[in-house]
Amino acid sequence: MTDRGDRIVSVLEEAFSGLMSADPAAFRHKFRKMAAEPFAFYRGSACLFYADMADLSDEWADDRTSRVWIQGDLHAQNFGTYMDSEGTLVFDVNDFDEAYLGAFTWDLRRFAASMALLGWRKALPDSVITDLVTTYLLSYVSQVRTFADHPGDELFRLGLDSTEGALHRVLQRARLATRIGLLNEKTTIVDYERRFRRDNEGTHELPSDVLEAVTSAFESYLDTIPTGKRASSRTYAVKDIVGRSGFGIGSAGLHAYNILVEGRSQALENDVVLSMKQANIAAPSRIVPDARIREYFTDHGHRTAVSQRALQAHADPWLGHTQIGGVGYVVAELSPYEADLDWSDLTEPADMLPVLDYLGRATAKMHCVSDSDSAQTLVDFQCEEAIAAAIGDRESDFVASIVEFALDYARQTREDHRLFVDAFRDGRIKGVGATA
Repeated sequence: MTDRGDRIVSVLEEAFSGLMSADPAAFRHKFRKMAAEPFAFYRGSACLFYADMADLSDEWADDRTSRVWIQGDLHAQNFGTYMDSEGTLVFDVNDFDEAYLGAFTWDLRRFAASMALLGWRKALPDSVITDLVTTYLLSYVSQVRTFADHPGDELFRLGLDSTEGALHRVLQRARLATRIGLLNEKTTIVDYERRFRRDNEGTHELPSDVLEAVTSAFESYLDTIPTGKRASSRTYAVKDIVGRSGFGIGSAGLHAYNILVEGRSQALENDVVLSMKQANIAAPSRIVPDARIREYFTDHGHRTAVSQRALQAHADPWLGHTQIGGVGYVVAELSPYEADLDWSDLTEPADMLPVLDYLGRATAKMHCVSDSDSAQTLVDFQCEEAIAAAIGDRESDFVASIVEFALDYARQTREDHRLFVDAFRDGRIKGVGATA
């Protein structure tokens, strides 16, 4: 195996060894998904991306812009819709499992490289990929400058009244969803009361000791909901709890539970499904040595919840965190109003360019606008001013540097994917063989 192949194996083992030994079957499943094609490998190997970022110089990262809130795993498929705490459907970043503090360019580089991989998968030439990534970056810089010049514009959001084309269609699709539709999918009525269905794939009954631990953790979670977002005590009355499995590439080996609660009234159609998911170690945290940041969080559930409020305006009112056996969990609503952008429907550059413009603006909003209940004290400056100052009058140089990185790293990732598949097939990744 090449030096690069050795590095890939070493990074994956270091990042996942504990989880792999606890649930090797889950990681065989994860790795087979990653083996399918380079983009899937890229999605599942954020730890490798950050290991590479640690070795890469960054002229745009100074004392301030190297330590802003970042999403941490910003790729083309981590955008979608959600219903914000004000009841407005928004298209935005929708995954905060890897969120941490780091260089703002890490998010931009990771997204740009993902677009280069996506463009390669669609057989687009490098010149077209360059146009797509450039559109994204120019939109990002423009929106950051707007936030810096007009502080009142933090109310900006991508919604039904401010989007067109593909994004607008995703929002319309999400609007057609209903809470009762989600409840009918996940639950059934037994003796005039709603309970989780046990016949759904990935749902399982909990042993009594685990059920007791989850119930206790839920009670602790309630204390982490910001005062301004808390509802009446009836709202949080627990009706049923089940275990969950079968999550995506990034959640292999992590424990998760669904919790059914009363909602705002005793009417059965107002019941709410919550997700309590074990939080993972954020990939950027592996290369950010700052003890002040690391010690700020009690656990990774706390880190995920705090990060989401720092990155998302009008965050989920159910968002909170808890612990089970000293391990952090993040709690949030399992919302019916989540719909992802389907890139398979976008094949022509002319259709993709407007989407990239929107996503650049959404990324800028994430870096510059936080929830009103975000009480974090790690970033005590205006991120939009810091980022705008770091770019200065060198916007063309900034865009060119990210585009060049994206094309180069996408080529590297395609080769990394081949090396990973060979290593996995040959059983070189300790703790998880290619076969059971």
